[in-house]
Order: sequence, then structure tokens, then C-alpha cells
Amino acid sequence: MLDAGMRWLAKRALAESTRRWLRAQWARGEWAPPVGFVRFGSLRRLTPISREYGFDRGQPIDRHYIETFLGLHAADVAGHVLEIKDDGYTRRFGGTRVTRSDVLCLEADDPHATIVGDLVSADHIATATFDCAIVTQTLQLIYDVRAALATIHRILKPGGVLLATVPGMSQTSPHEDWGDRWAWGFTRVSAGNLVAEAFPGGSVAIETFGNVVATIASLHGLSAAELRPDELAHRDPEYQLSIGIRARKALVSDR
Repeated sequence: MLDAGMRWLAKRALAESTRRWLRAQWARGEWAPPVGFVRFGSLRRLTPISREYGFDRGQPIDRHYIETFLGLHAADVAGHVLEIKDDGYTRRFGGTRVTRSDVLCLEADDPHATIVGDLVSADHIATATFDCAIVTQTLQLIYDVRAALATIHRILKPGGVLLATVPGMSQTSPHEDWGDRWAWGFTRVSAGNLVAEAFPGGSVAIETFGNVVATIASLHGLSAAELRPDELAHRDPEYQLSIGIRARKALVSDR
């Protein structure tokens, strides 16, 4: 944005119609300030405003996109549902459509766990068990992501649905339990290809969320409330902050 001196000069020198045109160009992101006129303001710093993804300031921006994605596909959250770590999204988006809920955790002492195990090697989970699997912000922590996707495909019933989210442009975790396992960042192409390989004969749809301002804000740890609704809603496929994956297992499967 122009500083106070430039705004005063523009007001003195330019006709009102020209100023309105410039304001409209700026609002649409179609006008770029010349070199030397960009103002970084509070963002000109070598450390982020928060390293907690925005949790300490409100709802994280990527969490807003995760919940938007799940809301768009809430009808898939039904029957016997598996979720990772806790069943909050199962209850929120499935409601009375859910007949049974299970939670998969790595740690046996996790109070939310109904199944203890690792998606990479979960032979103790029966094949064709679940109607829906909700796997949010998990696959980036699994180095053998192909094995994890193969397990998810196996334990879904024919016609069952995976609803997953993964990070695109993201800070990795500052916490040891996540940071030491954070293996991947994804794109629409890599996520789509990996899931299509794991769901042969099924259907796969990939959605991306984010834009340049949302990505910058997220990397600085700002919250969703610190952006305008139009800034959150705009999707620029070249700035993939969050990626949503919906994969349906084929009705007839040999796996």
C-alpha cells in the first residue's frame, strides 16, 4: 500500500476518477508498486509472528481450509468412520449419520485411542472395515506414505471414502513429536498421483486452498480472523497452502 506521503501526492495530482481506478486495480491485485515502493510493515522480520500456526491467535488459516473441505464433503462422513488421533471431526461433520466411530493412535496410552497402530503396518485392522476414513494433516508425517495409503485403501469397504488433507506451502512443526517426523510437503499433482496409485479403479478428486496473502499470513502464524473473508476464500492454484483429497474405493476391488 502507498505510504501517507504518496497518498497525499496522488490526491493532489490525480483526478478523482483516476484515483478510483487505481483503488480498484489495487483491490483486484492488478497493480504492482514499482521497485522500492513495496512496504513490508509488520511482516519485515526474520522470525515469524508466531510459530504455533496461529493457534495462539485464533483459528489457524490451514485449519480454516481443512474444515471448509470437510464441510463440503460432510455427507461422506457416515457409517463406520475411522479418524486419526481423536474423533472431533467425525462427530462434528458426521452427526447422526455415524453408526460407529474408531480412533487410530500410535500411542497405547492415548485416552482417545480405540485402535493402536501405525498406518504403515496395520495388519491387525481387518480388511474392508470402514465406510469413511478422515485423515487430516497426517500423511506428511509418514515417510512411507505409499504404504500408509495402501493400508487406508485396504481397510475401507468397497465404495468407502477417504477424506484427507495435507500441507502444501507450510512451516514444519516446532514440536519434537511432529517436527522429527515431518517428511513431506505436497502439491495437487503429487497428492493426486499418489492417491490414484493407491485407489486403482476408484475415483480421486483433489482441491487446493490458498493464495499469496493467505500463504504469507499462514507462514507468519497469523490466524484466519486476521484476514478478510474474500482473502480467505480466493483460490490461486499457484499458491497451494492446503490440499484436500477425496478418494472413493472402487465398488469391486481385489484388495
